[in-house]
Amino acid sequence: MTIDSTETSRRLRCALFVDFDNVYIGLQRLDPRAAEAFASAPAHWLTALETGSDSDGEFTRRFLVRACYLNPSVFSQFRPNFTRAGFSVVDCPSLTQQGKSSADINLVLDAVDALSAGTRYDEFVIMSADADFTPLALRCRAADRRVTIITAGPAASAYRAVADTVVTADELAELVKNPEAAALEDVPAPVGETAIETPATGAERGRSSTRSSTRPAGTPGTAGTAGPGQAPSGPARKAVLRQVRSADKPLTGGVVAQTAQKADPTLLTSGWDGAGSFFPWLARVAPELGAASRPAPGFVWDPKRFSEADLTSASGVDLPPLQRQVVEVTDIPNLPTDRYRILLTALADDVRTTTFDRPETSRRVRDACQAAGAAVGRASVNTVISGVLYAGLDLAARPTAKKVAETWADNVIGLCRGARMELGPQDVAAIRTWVSGGLLTR
Repeated sequence: MTIDSTETSRRLRCALFVDFDNVYIGLQRLDPRAAEAFASAPAHWLTALETGSDSDGEFTRRFLVRACYLNPSVFSQFRPNFTRAGFSVVDCPSLTQQGKSSADINLVLDAVDALSAGTRYDEFVIMSADADFTPLALRCRAADRRVTIITAGPAASAYRAVADTVVTADELAELVKNPEAAALEDVPAPVGETAIETPATGAERGRSSTRSSTRPAGTPGTAGTAGPGQAPSGPARKAVLRQVRSADKPLTGGVVAQTAQKADPTLLTSGWDGAGSFFPWLARVAPELGAASRPAPGFVWDPKRFSEADLTSASGVDLPPLQRQVVEVTDIPNLPTDRYRILLTALADDVRTTTFDRPETSRRVRDACQAAGAAVGRASVNTVISGVLYAGLDLAARPTAKKVAETWADNVIGLCRGARMELGPQDVAAIRTWVSGGLLTR
């Protein structure tokens, strides 16, 4: 594969700030193995973060500042690991009766100093899910610096919105466990043939292959499949793959089309490289992605994480105004009460009869929901599982459906309050009844 030298010449001078306690505790709730990998081998995942790509092409990062903030009374055993990886470790002991450390204020002060330093840092990378850093991210953006947020837990919408790039908790878990495989490199598109499916991808695709309106881009019979000698649009393909693979839900076709056009303006004048329109073009250049022109306005998704059922929440369910606002503010699944009841019950039934394993549990619960006639996608299942884990529920302890529902409802109310929603007692009761699937009123 020949790489254009213009795409590899960009080198970003970066400042990295790691809120250790926040990241470690968040990963521990999500995936204990990932938490240990994060704390034990920072040099490995740091190397993976040194390469990336965006709509302008490939780039490398040079981390001129590497700062890690941790509570020494709890996590001092991990300090040498970060010191060996070239980090400046700042001790942030607890200063309050509630046990809150001084990591936040130390991180912010150092980041503001870096913002006004003689060296111009092109990118500020904040490794924390704490929405308290939103003003810092806004300050960096106002100074025309890139902002990348790496989370290890559910981050508020406003916090994610101020970032140029967001690495989700699931992506971080994979990154720290498999740094070589997660270096965010783009795979070259096959020319003139359909991409080979992995077992996980094939399972997702098999359910939609019989429908003409919804199929993975590039499956046999899809319009716009590349013919012999047709080369895919490199910059546009890379930009689309990066956007779709990092998205936390299926994206509308219009959003992805704009990304492709920004990366390759000639698509506007060439009729999508002769394909005529966006979806046939996508089928040609990125057959490994899932795509559906219907329901309107059409959607694009990563088949390794989403399926056809996820399009229901992406296109929207007709919810009352309060519930609709909660979905928009917190990004919880856009599901009606009856589907939440099926999802929560299926989750409780699964962990009661089978050992909890997050990926496998998620898949089985998704299948159980669909077998019950509920259009619940795997992304929705993953969101609920993550939510109850972050809220402290031990799914390996085989909780009842009511306990799962109670923990999920508490998590949602907490997300609403964190987003500064003004909720009265009636609002809280309505939200709890809705997201608990009615299980708490029985």
